[in-house]
Amino acid sequence: MDELRSLLADVTEGRGGRAIVVDSVSGMGKSALLQAFEAETAATHAPGTCRIVSARCQPSIGSALHYGTIVEFLLHLAQDQEVKQPGVFRRLLNRTGQGVVRSAPEVLSAIVPGLGALFTLGREVAEASLASGSMPFDSLLPFQQGAAAQIVDALLDLVRQGPPTVLLIDDIQHGDPSSLLVLDRLLRRLPGEPLGLVLSHTTDGAYVDGPEATVEELLHDWAKNGLLRRRVLGGLPHDAVAELVRFRRPEAPPALSAQLSRLTAGHAVFVTLCLEEWRPDTDPTVELPSSLSRVVEHRLRLLADSDRELLMIGATQGETFLSRTVAEVKGAPHDEVMERLRLIAAQHRLIQPAEPPQWARMEASDCYRFEHGALWGVAYGRQTPQQMRSRHARIAAALTSGRSLDGMPLERRLEIARHLRNGGTECLLASAEAHYGLARDAAMEGLSFAEAERHCEEVIKAVRDLPEQEESRDEWLVRAVELLLSLTEVRWRGRHQPVGGPDIDALAAEAEAAARRCCSPELAIRTTLLRGKTLLATQGLVPSLAKLRAAVDLAEQHGDPVPLFVARVEYGRQVSKRRLADGLAQLQEAERMYAADPRLGDTGDPVLQHARNLGEMQLGITLYDSGHLSEAQVRLSRCAQRLRDEPLKAELPIALNYLAQVHMGIGAYGEAEEVLREALAFEADRGGDSGWHAYNKALLAHLIVHRPTERDQALELIADAWAETERTWLANLVPLVRNLYAELLVLAADPSGDLLDQADRLAVATCVETRRSGMIRSEIAAHSLRSRILLRRGDTAAAQEQARHAVRILDSVGDMPALRTEEVLYHSAVALTAAGVRQESHALLERARREVARKAELITDDVLRDRFLTRVPLNHAILHGEDVDR
Repeated sequence: MDELRSLLADVTEGRGGRAIVVDSVSGMGKSALLQAFEAETAATHAPGTCRIVSARCQPSIGSALHYGTIVEFLLHLAQDQEVKQPGVFRRLLNRTGQGVVRSAPEVLSAIVPGLGALFTLGREVAEASLASGSMPFDSLLPFQQGAAAQIVDALLDLVRQGPPTVLLIDDIQHGDPSSLLVLDRLLRRLPGEPLGLVLSHTTDGAYVDGPEATVEELLHDWAKNGLLRRRVLGGLPHDAVAELVRFRRPEAPPALSAQLSRLTAGHAVFVTLCLEEWRPDTDPTVELPSSLSRVVEHRLRLLADSDRELLMIGATQGETFLSRTVAEVKGAPHDEVMERLRLIAAQHRLIQPAEPPQWARMEASDCYRFEHGALWGVAYGRQTPQQMRSRHARIAAALTSGRSLDGMPLERRLEIARHLRNGGTECLLASAEAHYGLARDAAMEGLSFAEAERHCEEVIKAVRDLPEQEESRDEWLVRAVELLLSLTEVRWRGRHQPVGGPDIDALAAEAEAAARRCCSPELAIRTTLLRGKTLLATQGLVPSLAKLRAAVDLAEQHGDPVPLFVARVEYGRQVSKRRLADGLAQLQEAERMYAADPRLGDTGDPVLQHARNLGEMQLGITLYDSGHLSEAQVRLSRCAQRLRDEPLKAELPIALNYLAQVHMGIGAYGEAEEVLREALAFEADRGGDSGWHAYNKALLAHLIVHRPTERDQALELIADAWAETERTWLANLVPLVRNLYAELLVLAADPSGDLLDQADRLAVATCVETRRSGMIRSEIAAHSLRSRILLRRGDTAAAQEQARHAVRILDSVGDMPALRTEEVLYHSAVALTAAGVRQESHALLERARREVARKAELITDDVLRDRFLTRVPLNHAILHGEDVDR
């Protein structure tokens, strides 16, 4: 309590906010502590000097709600502003029927400025994924993170408009993932704000997986990073137990408190239950029940068999249950069940009347809850496994009552899905359908992708348990895997994925096999394409290309131009990384298809629109990599402008990245910096980590490092870019950004400085990684970088070896994307010159000059050609034989 008072004092006296989490097993008194703190604050502080706003995460469905806890806080804070903005929030607070949480995006959009537009854009991106099973890299996560950032801004704005505030969240282990994402951002903003945060966390059980394990991991990370302080609430001390005995049982002998302390270790609920069991006529030395479950079982044995069965059914519904549901499962008259439950509550101290959940408030039913989670847990656990399954199935049927799940309040659908999930074999198909619907709605309605992932995992689990002869089994499996992989694609980290993450390639292979069994060409094409993407992330480019090529072949056999166009664009984008000419041919064929078939121009189809955008910009950058600089500039400028005018703009950061590369390639450095800053500002507004945001940041750092006054800023920028790249880990971007980081360090380093050592470590890491991933372009660049680093250190022999190795690989594969052939040749020539190999060095320099001349001839504008030859330092050095490194 002293710690809580100190936190409140810091907040109210302007020293800034901080956060505390109170940990303990169930029943130690965390909720009572928070309630006592709230009551004390109200009693000791004048109105308007501070405020406490509390919320509790519900155990049965809380982890699946969308922004549930945050919506509750925003509504409380908004209600305080009702005087300033009359009527705006009252309408939200008075919602009934479907319930506030069902309309979380609507409520949030009404309170958070600009969030409605973000939800709309994010929904369009999600629709593209769900409709096609094909998701653009790095498109979903920024929307959810952007929503979280805007929600935090709005919450802090509401806090600042009122008195200093402390938010209390009870039972955070049941928190929904979207609220946890908001809390993560909020914790980082607390210092300096008139806001404190107090969480209670129940630590019962060693969670291996599931929502509770995720919350525990988050709390650990927050504490490790200094964002909050964890305090463990232990058992009541001996004097507190004695005080409780005197308060509850003044007639008890002194020995009772000592016995209780020894028996219960001060566990608050256990102490209370034992005190309720004790009678004044009991011998003080009598042995009290030695465990919590024995106390509860003793109470349950006092009930008649029929009443005990009613409690078992109620416990199956949850810690809170409805009399009508119990009656329907029991098959008894509702009036009779209501009376029996009333008497149990009055006579046996096991259950007590409660407010029904919001989704059940329109039902003609009494509602009860077990007096404590320990009572509920023992009552539920007294059933056999089949009794549990059978009752869960009947509860799901009772709650559905023949009605469609569509249109039901979200909380009711979640409750039904939970019982179907636990209802055994007979409920598997219904469980898959219910959870799939919830997954789609979570992604579509609230950009709640973590919740959607959990529902997808439940679908897959249920479908796998279905009999193989079940007709719809394979189709459900394909749909669930497609959705799950689309939702998680922005977090694929290949071999860098966190322990416990989904095995994305195994899932994709399972879906691919299921699609073949379905004998559906459309599903076969989609799952083959999806498998190509997972192989790229997990095993590298070469196996991925074989699968992507197979997807193109299947689409050609099928004859439908839509899947063929999508597959060809994806294959063309990736094969460019291995064989530039093949990629150019595929993308040009895709462009021809798009122009020839009006069906491909359907701008209402987000999948086609996305494929068209990616294909157009990839063709532009592939033309640039092939030396057609003028055509590349025209195409990418046109593409970027069209994307600026689109409502979604999902691919704009990629197009601007490509356009900046072209500007840099022709010496238009001012224009390159302008479009890079535009891309960074766009993604900063959208919010959240992004691989392309990191890449654009790295390119900008590479531009400004050449300005002596901005060198430190460039180093800071590239370090941030690499940290963001490591967090997002897009397989195709990681080696590019790492190489940019290494090169920038080379440019900024002294010959024997630490920066040069760091650059070498980065280049070596790329060499190792690319041998596995097959990203040859980055492998060549890394060896070329190593030759430059070794030369700066004075090791001419090693530099010569690395330079020759880079050229050998280049000669075997030809021109590569994101790699200037003339640059590799030139730096190799410099290394060989330093080693005294003049003839070979001269030959490489001549090759580099021919390459520059070839590209210059392809530039159609005289001004651009002159700029290319005179304002690009590398080209100038090549043409004049200069050594730019020494």
